[in-house]
Amino acid sequence: MRYKINKMSKQPYEVTYSPFRSFSRDEWSKLEEHPMFPVSDIDVTKLQALNEPLTIQEIEDIYLPMVRLLQIHITHYRNLHNERDQFFDNTSRRMPYIIGIAGSVAAGKSTTARVLQKLLSMTPENPKVELITTDGFLYPNAELERRGIFNKKGFPESYDAKQLVSFLSAVKSGREVLEAPVYSHLYYDVMPNRVQVIERPDILIVEGINILQVTINKKSRHKVFVSDFFDFSIYVDATEKDLRKWYVERFKKLQETAFQKPESYFHRYASYSEEELVEFANKIWNEINLPNLRQNILPTRFRADLILEKGESHFVRGVRIRKI
Repeated sequence: MRYKINKMSKQPYEVTYSPFRSFSRDEWSKLEEHPMFPVSDIDVTKLQALNEPLTIQEIEDIYLPMVRLLQIHITHYRNLHNERDQFFDNTSRRMPYIIGIAGSVAAGKSTTARVLQKLLSMTPENPKVELITTDGFLYPNAELERRGIFNKKGFPESYDAKQLVSFLSAVKSGREVLEAPVYSHLYYDVMPNRVQVIERPDILIVEGINILQVTINKKSRHKVFVSDFFDFSIYVDATEKDLRKWYVERFKKLQETAFQKPESYFHRYASYSEEELVEFANKIWNEINLPNLRQNILPTRFRADLILEKGESHFVRGVRIRKI
């Protein structure tokens, strides 16, 4: 075998290849015109989470182009279903389109999930869009204590992955009525007698910090992951510095609101001074959230189909979309 030696001089720049296309906020906002979308009818106060700013401008610049992109993917999904029915010469019910939303604690996943649920339900097809969070699939506090992993709440091992995979498998198998467990942030635990009923959605949004995780439990024979059921996945990204700041700010806000309720799990911290509270919030971040981010969450970022890159003010400054 002969090899040809390239004697051409080097280019004055180096081309960097990536599986993603990157867009600045301004470039992304200009991708799709949406003059007819009834944005003015949206009450942003019902969509934003605690201490997470949301504006109509953010919806127009970031979320409407994203919804248009999702419409393209969903349309192809529907067309594929119809073509398969023609191929097999039968008529079948289309399975729900599942969108996964991942990212760190305090990144703003819940706001992204609610905004997409609202906007997708307002598209011309008027799809039924349901939203669940994986918090409900955490083991109850008593079980976490029994396993000795209460201080790792939110880590992959703190979730009943088998139950979550079974739930998503049932969704993709066409089961008409499903029940998802419900988590209470007030009680900081799974509610034993409450369920969320999911009935034949067209689109299901699944939000959770570790949903793109693919670590295999050596003791388990199952090699199926939560992300195997996603038709599209989104990762909400931000710097460690900003995530920490947002987490501490949210903790301070919660002290003024939810912590004041006697039934709150964190009621004992309602009387903390600001200095004590900030110290405690940083302790939780350093011992639980930051290790989980570095070990389990951040490494899954590039498994997503779309990455929202947030700036320090919580607004999106750039978008990455996987090439196809």
